[in-house]
Amino acid sequence: MGDDKNSNGLAEERTDMAQERTDWAEDRTLMANERTFAGWMRTGLAAVGIGLGFNALFGKLEPYWLPRGIATIFIVIGIFIFWAAQRRGCDVQERMNAHSVTPIKRANLRLIAGAMAFASLCLAVGMWTIELPE
Repeated sequence: MGDDKNSNGLAEERTDMAQERTDWAEDRTLMANERTFAGWMRTGLAAVGIGLGFNALFGKLEPYWLPRGIATIFIVIGIFIFWAAQRRGCDVQERMNAHSVTPIKRANLRLIAGAMAFASLCLAVGMWTIELPE
């Protein structure tokens, strides 16, 4: 009878330890999700930067719309990356439960990505509408 009591206590202890490890794993996953979101945002910014740089370097090419069109493609790619980043980040956060960490709120992920997308769109519009002096 004593052995059953010992083995039940051991089983409960193992269950508790397994749950604690699972909680830590979820917290690590949430933190990794935030780092991944930041990486996606950097990639989107790089695409926007490539577009603006391309337009700055080759803006005098003829026809005038060609460098702007290519730059716009990169900016649209950046906007898509921002959208995909917030979607993936929010999906992961929805599936996970935080235990010892406080993750970024899903609304903030959407706000950050939306602001970056809006700013990138403004850059594209400005690129097409503002004529710089020669």
